[in-house]
Amino acid sequence: MTRKQLSQLYYLNKEIEQETKRLHELQQMDNIAGLPHIRCAEDLTINEQIKECQVIIERKKRAAVAEYKEIIKYIETIDSSLMRQIITFRYIHKYSWVKVAMCIGGGNTPDSVRRLHDRFLNKY
Repeated sequence: MTRKQLSQLYYLNKEIEQETKRLHELQQMDNIAGLPHIRCAEDLTINEQIKECQVIIERKKRAAVAEYKEIIKYIETIDSSLMRQIITFRYIHKYSWVKVAMCIGGGNTPDSVRRLHDRFLNKY
């Protein structure tokens, strides 16, 4: 699995956050009297935009769950316990390299953990 594939879960979750924020903003607009009748550039009412946004969020959540399962399956195939931990902390828990190094312990620095990660992924 490549770094790009491993990073997809992070980016899907960011998209879900963005769409959820958009949904919240649309719902706030819907609460203001008269606005549901206003049409936007796409010629959708606020209520139609809310429904569309909810569909997008659900689709992205399903994709994130599928991606999560793929990453977990991949992690289980890794022989090295250290590498399983590094990849889990980085891609499942979304930790920074500093936090990954702290969780791993053993005198590992953020740079050393990142280099181990990079060497491992470059092999495949």
